[in-house]
Amino acid sequence: MTPIPMTTPDADIFVATALKEPRNYQVLLHNDDYTTMEFVVSILMEVFLKTAEQATAIMLAVHKRGVGIAGVYPLEIAETKVAAVREKAKEAGFPLRCTLQEVGG
Repeated sequence: MTPIPMTTPDADIFVATALKEPRNYQVLLHNDDYTTMEFVVSILMEVFLKTAEQATAIMLAVHKRGVGIAGVYPLEIAETKVAAVREKAKEAGFPLRCTLQEVGG
């Protein structure tokens, strides 16, 4: 940890600060009986910028295991992605469930 100099009118003060890496969150897609596989692949490509091959592999994990990891991001980005998925699913009339979970938590 490197002290950060801070100058005040009276004296020089050194404050030691520890910077923490932001916590990461997994964005999860959950299987249901109504959302089409094609829609899930399109969501993964549009929102998570996955290639067709990556999106298909994640979609198959969702289908076979009941849940799949769409990506891992800091909290604010993860929340934005979850909101985007929910909005697109609602607009398309699908009940696709998308949640986030802290990595290691």
